[in-house]
Amino acid sequence: MNKLWGGSQRDDSRPGSSRDAEDDTTPSEHTRLLPNRVESAHYLSPDDPAVTPYNLWSVRVLRWATLLFALLTFAWWLILLLSTFVTPPGFHTRGSGFFAFSYSSLALANLLFTLVFFAIPSKPVRVCSILMGAVLLIDTVLLIAVEKTRYEEGWVGMVSVAWALLMAIWTLVTDRLVQWGKNEEEQRLTGRAETRRTLVEWTAVLVSTLSVVILVIVLILMTLTLILRALDAGLAPPGKLYWVDGDKYRLHVYCHGNQTHSEGMKLPTVLLEGEGPVEDGLWQLADNAINNGSISRYCFVDRPGFAWSDTAPSPLSAGMAAEAVSEALARAGEDGPWVLLSAGIGSIYSRVFSARHGEDIKGLLLIDPLHEELLDGLSDSGRGFLLWIRGILSPLGLDRIPGALFKGRNKEDRVWGQSAYQTGKYIFAKLQENLVAATLSKRDVASSRAIQVQDVPLTVVSSGDQVREHSDWENLQRDLTHLTHQLRHWDIVDDAPHQVWNTIEGREVIEKRLRQLVHD
Repeated sequence: MNKLWGGSQRDDSRPGSSRDAEDDTTPSEHTRLLPNRVESAHYLSPDDPAVTPYNLWSVRVLRWATLLFALLTFAWWLILLLSTFVTPPGFHTRGSGFFAFSYSSLALANLLFTLVFFAIPSKPVRVCSILMGAVLLIDTVLLIAVEKTRYEEGWVGMVSVAWALLMAIWTLVTDRLVQWGKNEEEQRLTGRAETRRTLVEWTAVLVSTLSVVILVIVLILMTLTLILRALDAGLAPPGKLYWVDGDKYRLHVYCHGNQTHSEGMKLPTVLLEGEGPVEDGLWQLADNAINNGSISRYCFVDRPGFAWSDTAPSPLSAGMAAEAVSEALARAGEDGPWVLLSAGIGSIYSRVFSARHGEDIKGLLLIDPLHEELLDGLSDSGRGFLLWIRGILSPLGLDRIPGALFKGRNKEDRVWGQSAYQTGKYIFAKLQENLVAATLSKRDVASSRAIQVQDVPLTVVSSGDQVREHSDWENLQRDLTHLTHQLRHWDIVDDAPHQVWNTIEGREVIEKRLRQLVHD
């Protein structure tokens, strides 16, 4: 045990010593400058390992409680991670699910940093914890107050943000109580509260402060993205939303035009299906076709996760999505007959829909369709991992926030337009597509090809750019012209991109072939 240093320990008490005469004189270099306190002999050095707040049972209880909360948070985080790939019963969120996962990640990181730096409390960390709690309170109010976000996040999102708020408060209280316990033990064992820090302690304070500052910045970005979502909630859908799949989620259905021709004939309704939201491209194409008299009526159903439609539980195959679309149309009172207009991977869903609706299908128009042999590439694990990373980062709004502030992106852009691919719902839908493309979806397409009614008129319009850039694209397009025995036309539009309708010639060819199928 260390003692406080004192003066000389020589024995000057011999009889006759000259020291006797100096006992009551002014202190010299041989005497103590301060009175010798008896209790000071029992104080410890501030650097002694015995000087620790863990001596207090209350501090030890706080640490074990924090560890318990971290384990509970990790279990919740793990469930949310797995629900991205296979949704457990009751854990389906009608949004992307990435926000709930982000809040649980935030809470887990906060608790882990608290455990690592538990015995080294600091004022900057407490200030950041106060700011974190305030921002999380704002997020909680936003999620609850806005009907759209409350509906999409569901109880899973509510629990995640509330738990993150509680853990922010808990870590703040814990840091303050540990600081109190540290001061108490230093006062008791060393005689005063220590204000000095070692280099190791200063490094720990710096790392813990930077860690919590990063968490606060992440949280602020999430809040800004949440505000954008609240603003986007004010954009009403042009059609109506219908419950499907046992009322688990809703799909957006929109129809326009008059199915009855001016001559009293009932013409087929054109059913649109795109690679992403139909609103971004094919919607305008269909409107122009009505205005030009090429068709009389069209409908589209946003697939799960696109535009105004909710996300579906995982896994979701092409067959499951086609069944959900069929159910939504039935609930909307739309029973065909149909001419199916689809583009890219949307042709996969249209082919499944066509095979399952038999005689109700009066024509197939495939625009640069994706062949089922390419589904293996679509399910590439590297692509799936990148989609998952994009989904995890989507609540930060790293692309949406600058787009709204500096590029003039509006609600339409974010819901269904050129910025829709940045939203968590869109990314989640594409991730679902990736997870089962080479398994469940490929099986659905194979079975649909086997049962496809063979007398359905078929037209294929292909991209000239794709044919030139990919050596096997033309052969795969040619194979798709044999889906039925009634191939009417196969057009390769020169200088047209994959989105063939983005060129004037492409739009003219598509509308011409569509008119022929509808009026045949």
